[in-house]
Amino acid sequence: MDGEMRNRGRVAIVGCGRVSSRYREVFRNELGDVAEVVMAADLDPAKAKAFAGDFNCPIGGSLADVIAAAPDLVCVMTESGHHASHALELLNAGLNVLVEKPVALRPEDALAMRDAAAANKVICAVVKQNRYNPAMRFLRAAVDDGRLGRLVTAGVRVHWSRDQSYYDDLWHGRWAMDGGVLTQQAIHHLDGLQWLAGPVESVCAAGDAVLNRLEAEDTAVAILRFKSGALGTIEATTSARPRDFEASLHLVGERALAKVGGQALNLIETWEPVNPNVADAAVAADHSQAVPTSYGLGHGPLIRDVLLAVSGDPAARIITVEEGLQSLHLAHALYASMETGGWVRTDHNPLSGQLGIGPRAATSRG
Repeated sequence: MDGEMRNRGRVAIVGCGRVSSRYREVFRNELGDVAEVVMAADLDPAKAKAFAGDFNCPIGGSLADVIAAAPDLVCVMTESGHHASHALELLNAGLNVLVEKPVALRPEDALAMRDAAAANKVICAVVKQNRYNPAMRFLRAAVDDGRLGRLVTAGVRVHWSRDQSYYDDLWHGRWAMDGGVLTQQAIHHLDGLQWLAGPVESVCAAGDAVLNRLEAEDTAVAILRFKSGALGTIEATTSARPRDFEASLHLVGERALAKVGGQALNLIETWEPVNPNVADAAVAADHSQAVPTSYGLGHGPLIRDVLLAVSGDPAARIITVEEGLQSLHLAHALYASMETGGWVRTDHNPLSGQLGIGPRAATSRG
């Protein structure tokens, strides 16, 4: 038993807010064989104690406490606007880091994180748990195998519900700390869209705070042109009422139709190839997954892979900062389009004048 305990990765948690409930479930129920939670840290001692209670571990009130505990991996789940500064301090202390989405709010900060990890010979990985969904992995394999042929159109729809109380804290929906639905909720779907449909060439977007009061947008729509020549759409809102009810992604190709839906891109809703094979009739049953919440069930296998990478397994696959940057670059292009009121090309990585900075005196949302 002692040998097993020593072989488990020692994990610290930084930030014990909303998403930490999912991490508590994962570390308690799925990762006991590979992980030992050794510290839960938060500026609010009550939140830290609530998390630590499941693991009989000490609590911390600062990054200095976490660094002193010398964990093998730190999961950073603080406010989006603090991801970069917190990750950089930990990386520069020689600690491996896993950062919740988004990787950062400014691309230059994400690049600094990448460079700090390389300089200190540690890992900086990013959470994109939907890539672990069986439905999404099936579609990625189908794309890689050429089963869709030339892509015609692709898009995402995120219809989730956040009421005003969600935005009444000191960071949700604020430009300097969070952004809106695109960077807080739909960032996973922007990642999935590019993961399956390829890079985006240009965007034209509009957004507004429709039902909720916040600095950024609770609803956004956009038209995309992919570098492949395909066209696409984004539709995202947190003003769905009364509940989260859809997070879907569709692909229309010359050889197949495909749609993944459910709360968290977890269900194969459509798979119709022009020339089906014997296995295609069972795709929906074989690759769909019931999920209890919009977090889905991908955190467990993702964290397991990161722990394998931390242990030195050369076959371990992590989602890198560069991969996390792809959806951040797209989000900045979408916001730049809202701010300028027109089409924006992605070639030179356009930047929002507000995301990660703060509201401008006057904003044109298109």
